[in-house]
Amino acid sequence: MSDCGKLIVVSGPSGAGKSTVISRVMEADKSVVFSVSATTRKPREGEREGVDYYFTSFECFREMIENDELLEHAEYVDNYYGTPKAPVIKNLEKGLSVLFDIEVQGAMQIKKMCPDAILVFVIPSEFSQIEKRLHARGTDSEEKIRQRIKTARFEYSMALNYDYIVINDDPDTAANEIKSIITAEKCKSAERKKYLTEVCSL
Repeated sequence: MSDCGKLIVVSGPSGAGKSTVISRVMEADKSVVFSVSATTRKPREGEREGVDYYFTSFECFREMIENDELLEHAEYVDNYYGTPKAPVIKNLEKGLSVLFDIEVQGAMQIKKMCPDAILVFVIPSEFSQIEKRLHARGTDSEEKIRQRIKTARFEYSMALNYDYIVINDDPDTAANEIKSIITAEKCKSAERKKYLTEVCSL
């Protein structure tokens, strides 16, 4: 018998360091696969098509919505983001866990459709770190940074709707916390009662 795959939704404001933490989790646990989102935003330096995101036009994104090809979608800082359904279903059928990097609107949509999804909110220990990290990136204008900070404050207000909050002051420590969460969720009695059926009437 093997354990079933899980839906793991990771959210957090821009500047929380989610991408780095997620990459550490993926490196350490090959039973967890990344759900590649579609987006209308332009790729950042080093981002790869089909690996980091599916980069698409507004027109193509709207067609995916109309054709019911997305598990969730939302508008975030003047761009659209969404999760294609087909790869998620395929990986779950293989028994793999699927990890999502999505914003809070999409996370709430997934939780509504999939109540067993595990929601993890990633933040630094101090909110001031968000602004410092956004400036350090050097990829956004001051106006865009102010917009992201405003959005971050709203996202923080949603954090208690998540199952877990992970503090990311050190990516390795944060990644280990997420790996521990996945392990603990797989070890719940409701998940492993199948191992008791030989001696118990369940």
